[in-house]
Order: sequence, then C-alpha cells, then structure tokens
Amino acid sequence: MSTTRRALVVRGGWDGHQPVEATELFLPHLRANGFEVRIEESPKIYADAEYMAGVDLIVQCNTMNTIEQEEFEGLRAAIAAGTGMAGWHGGIADSYRNNSDYLHLIGGQFACHPGKHPDERIGDASDNFIDYTVNMLPAAADHPITAGIGDFDLRTEQYWVLADDYIDVLATTTLPAREWDAWHRPVTCPAVWTRQWGKGRIFVATPDTPWRSCRTRM
Repeated sequence: MSTTRRALVVRGGWDGHQPVEATELFLPHLRANGFEVRIEESPKIYADAEYMAGVDLIVQCNTMNTIEQEEFEGLRAAIAAGTGMAGWHGGIADSYRNNSDYLHLIGGQFACHPGKHPDERIGDASDNFIDYTVNMLPAAADHPITAGIGDFDLRTEQYWVLADDYIDVLATTTLPAREWDAWHRPVTCPAVWTRQWGKGRIFVATPDTPWRSCRTRM
C-alpha cells in the first residue's frame, strides 16, 4: 500500500493575483513533506471522481473564475469524504461567484477592499494597498496552523468578508470608518479561519501577500 500523499494545486483566474507565481512558492514545501503534486489550470479536474477520491489536499488559487455544477459537486464530495482544502485571499474567498453553494462550502466571501483616500488614488491596484493589522485570537495560540504567530501589520489589500458563524476564526482584521467611507462604524471581519465539512477540513487566509504588492509597485 502506497504511503505517498497527493496534493492537487488548482490555479488560474484573474492574473492580478499571480496564481502561477504564488502557487509555485508552495510546491517545494509540499514535495519536501512527502506530497506528490499535480497542477491544474482550471477546476475541471474536480469533476473526476476517481482521481479526486485519492487526493489528500487541495491548494487553490483561482480568483474570479467560474465553476460548472459537476465540478463543484466533485469538489464538495471530495472534501466531505476527507480531503483537505486550503487557499488564500481571492484564490479561495473570491473564486466562483457564479455558485452560491461554493460560498456556502467555504464559509466566507470577499465583499470589497476599501482603498486609499480618493485623492491618493492613481488608477491601478495600488489604490487598494493600505496599512492594516491582522489580530490573532486566543484560539490561534494553540492551533497547529497559527501557533507562535502574533498580531502583524501589512500594507496590502484588506478584505471585508461576509461570513457565517460555522467557521472557527483564528484571526480578524478591523476596517475603520473613515471620513470618505459610506459606513459609520468600524467593521471587524474574519481574516483567517478553518471550517469542518463532513470528514474534511478547509483553511482560509484572506490577507494578501506583501510579495504581490511589491511586484505591483515594481
């Protein structure tokens, strides 16, 4: 019986999130930890029930794309049967806007990223790069994903997330109400969470990477 674990990397969608470059950063880590890695450039593979039955981990970076119903059902069935799923930023929390069942599966959905003062905007992605803090909750201290990580500051896109209470939140971020915003009080949103679905587990981290913001400014 083979002890090799299988990781499926599904990437694509909006090029602004550099799905290829971002996922390539994780491949050495996956392989060093005993995963046989398969890379797909669309969610079509999710419809292959025979293959998905042998996948241990899905890493997804696929922003603002679409998913067919058969593909989604294959993804959901694999997770319910025990496959883990992980992703970050729009690659998991803003993946398939056409499918409300996907939003239900993930537990949180990107709504917006409030930007700079209108007078500071220049018309590119940097308009949404602001300074903000990710606050780790007490539950994060002993969690294997976040143990040893304290609050940290970023200058990237801050996600306003619409979420339900069937997520186990490890970190939050608070969006202020600034003089040019339409909302009138600060809003605290989940920034890092897990979700149990059947026998499987889902991990979501919404913060953008400083690496991407640096690339955009180059």
